[in-house]
Amino acid sequence: MPKLASGIDTNSLDFSENSSAMITAIDSFRAIENKVITTAEKARARYEKRGMLMPRERLSLLLDQGSAFLELSSLAGFMMYDDTDGTGAGAGVISGIGYVSGVRCLIIVDNFAIKGGTITPIGLQKKLRLQQIALENKLPIVSLAQSGGANLTYAAETFVQGGRGFANQARLSAAGIPQITVVHGSATAGGAYQPGLSDYIIMVREQATMYLAGPPLLKAATGEIADDETLGGANMHTSESGVGDYLAENDSDGIRIARDILAQMPWNEQLPHQQKLSYEKPIFSAEELIGIVPADAKTPYDCKEIISRIVDASNFLEFKHEYDQQTICGHAKIAGKSCGIIGNNGPITSAGAAKAGQFIQLCEQSNTPLLFLHNITGFMVGTEPEHSGIIKHGSKLIQAVANATVPKFSINVGGSYGAGNYAMCGRGFDPRFLFSWPNSTTAVMGAAQAGMVLRIVAEAKMRKQGNIDQDKLASVEKATSEMMQSKTTALACTARIEDDGLIDPRDTRTIIALLLDICNEAEQRKVRSNTFGIARF
Repeated sequence: MPKLASGIDTNSLDFSENSSAMITAIDSFRAIENKVITTAEKARARYEKRGMLMPRERLSLLLDQGSAFLELSSLAGFMMYDDTDGTGAGAGVISGIGYVSGVRCLIIVDNFAIKGGTITPIGLQKKLRLQQIALENKLPIVSLAQSGGANLTYAAETFVQGGRGFANQARLSAAGIPQITVVHGSATAGGAYQPGLSDYIIMVREQATMYLAGPPLLKAATGEIADDETLGGANMHTSESGVGDYLAENDSDGIRIARDILAQMPWNEQLPHQQKLSYEKPIFSAEELIGIVPADAKTPYDCKEIISRIVDASNFLEFKHEYDQQTICGHAKIAGKSCGIIGNNGPITSAGAAKAGQFIQLCEQSNTPLLFLHNITGFMVGTEPEHSGIIKHGSKLIQAVANATVPKFSINVGGSYGAGNYAMCGRGFDPRFLFSWPNSTTAVMGAAQAGMVLRIVAEAKMRKQGNIDQDKLASVEKATSEMMQSKTTALACTARIEDDGLIDPRDTRTIIALLLDICNEAEQRKVRSNTFGIARF
């Protein structure tokens, strides 16, 4: 297979400036993640007095020691709703994909040390996305539950969609996806249905409670007086009501039971034997990925410089090389697994759209997963593109992207603008996973262009009225540009869960290899589905 060359001078001033800008962007989002962790630590003494482990301690005990953990949406909710200092990043949930007793699982840990782990609308969206990931990739879900429930300030925005989370749980169970919940604290009202709809419930003695109405509401509604333990304690639910399946002595014991449940399942035994794949690493260093993308987003670069640093042996069989050099397509392997790659060296032309559409169909035919590397300004515009049928060819490409059934992954390595975002399998086209580099931008158009468009529209309106105010036009242009700039950064987009998280560019190959393995395992796994899910009698 042809080996890619590189034209990058790692000793150049440009490379140094690009690296510096990227490292600053990486440090910025890592600092937010660390702030959440250090803020949670301030609550340690309070919870230790109650005999409780901190959220990340619970996660650490749950995961197989030394195994990989891919955290998802760690910055969801950043500076949204009632998050005024950035510590709400994560939206009340620590989540990701990791190994528990040798079984790859989707893990959800309520971050009760930050604002009680209460759920805002964005926290709900995050949990719904996690359920989608589990269903698509046939991943058992392990939840370590201790949350204040829905943030009542935003109850009107979470109530209806909150029901979708419960419906998803029922459908996951019916689809044969096991759900295990350790109840570490209080689970009240709607919050009681999350463990209630799980297939396995573990409750911690004298710590976990589950009830539809807590003691205060019970007294107000019926006049009945009952304490937490009598009404819905772990002892009662495991010995009398049958709601709980396992009684744990403390947090660590509850997690031990969850690990034991997964260990006794023949989950991995039902997979066909996996042949260990041999492969060569890229001939170029992953460290160089931080210096490839220009600090100035307007400066072009060759996407094959990225490809050469993430694919095995830097081998890339390019498809239709001579036909169009603005949309790059080709075959490669990542950690021994086949992958079709589509990247951008410029706007999508009619020829580029036709080329990529054909390539997607070929990958569908051969059951080859697709990786999209976004750095796209959009489709080519102008008289000549319109005459060449850009709308027709672009529509065919979008049809191919939307209807391809092979696993699709997107990495936003730069800009992802306009309909180019759709053609490159943006969030609206449901890629299995979508991650972003911290320098990236996702928007309908560039901030400067948006400002200019609204200025032109406003000026036309003023002209009809016979009074053009240049100062007002300048103000409209500036305000629009600044608004677009603030809402389309990588951080703003990941806060709204428009991706599955920000990643260090140097981790790109490792993450893609993991995603390919997750999807490959899901495709081979046969689950035993039923009609209604597991009922608790």
